[in-house]
Amino acid sequence: MSMEELIAKRYAKALSESTKDITKIAELLNVLAESIDTKEVKTVLTSPIIPNEKKTEMILSGLGNNTDSTLVHFIKVLGENKRLDLIPFISKVLNTNLQKLSNKYDGIVESKEILDATALSNLEETLKKYTGATIKLKQEKSDLDGLRVSVDDLGIEVNFSKQRVKEQLIDFIKKSL
Repeated sequence: MSMEELIAKRYAKALSESTKDITKIAELLNVLAESIDTKEVKTVLTSPIIPNEKKTEMILSGLGNNTDSTLVHFIKVLGENKRLDLIPFISKVLNTNLQKLSNKYDGIVESKEILDATALSNLEETLKKYTGATIKLKQEKSDLDGLRVSVDDLGIEVNFSKQRVKEQLIDFIKKSL
């Protein structure tokens, strides 16, 4: 775990303890994290020439006027402590914490062919039985000759390679003889 992630955990904990609607704040931080992840914004946030107040104003201007006062105060604290660049890390920590609370996770299915809705649903049900968590799978096309399922936040990665299944079947037959 990186130093940024460790520091982000402390800030995320403080933010979670100081607000009633952490889900809404997490959504706003997700939007901010995306904008901060652009090269131009990163350059501004890491520039020693631009004063911290200007950096904070820039981030706050992206939120709009109707933003939760707790979040505004939080952004100001981050700015004062020269930690605005941690927003993507804090956002990630909050998302992970919210997933744990709701026991709902996102996963990815990679394959050459797109699975139909029934197959995808069956796969999600199987994962739910295995993990006890609700997992929403998103499909991505790949060159993989088989299927790969991954749910990073649960540490799950399963590969079904046609070649590997064939090799295991041959190995099984050889051992049986």
